[in-house]
Amino acid sequence: MDLKNRLDGVVIGILLGFRDGAPLVVFPSNARDHAIPARSLTPLSADHAGSEVALLFEDGDLGRPLIIGRIIEPARREGGDAPQVIRDGETVKVTAQDRIELRVGRASIVMEKDGHITIRGTNLVSHASASNRIRGGSVNLN
Repeated sequence: MDLKNRLDGVVIGILLGFRDGAPLVVFPSNARDHAIPARSLTPLSADHAGSEVALLFEDGDLGRPLIIGRIIEPARREGGDAPQVIRDGETVKVTAQDRIELRVGRASIVMEKDGHITIRGTNLVSHASASNRIRGGSVNLN
């Protein structure tokens, strides 16, 4: 084995997903231009894709990564500056202090902490199988 393709010590990588049940990881010292299948000491699921993982390498071989654990973010204090995303498999909750923006192409949804919500797009469509209500202190059309 080439010594420059060996690494001792822990490396932080990213779990990209799974292929044939094997976790796929990328890491800074990876000489390949694609993710590498890894073995894992910890249970992982598709919900963990995008997570940072701690890696060791079997016999120091960069082609044989071993996931020893996921990097867990410290608990955020209420009122902290960083946005928080909570996924439990049924609900995704995104919390921020001042503003949340969702943007793609010419469409956007912006939510402000004062309760102001702006939805913009070239064509807005609303469908409902039951009643479709518009309620407010006043409703302005055009």
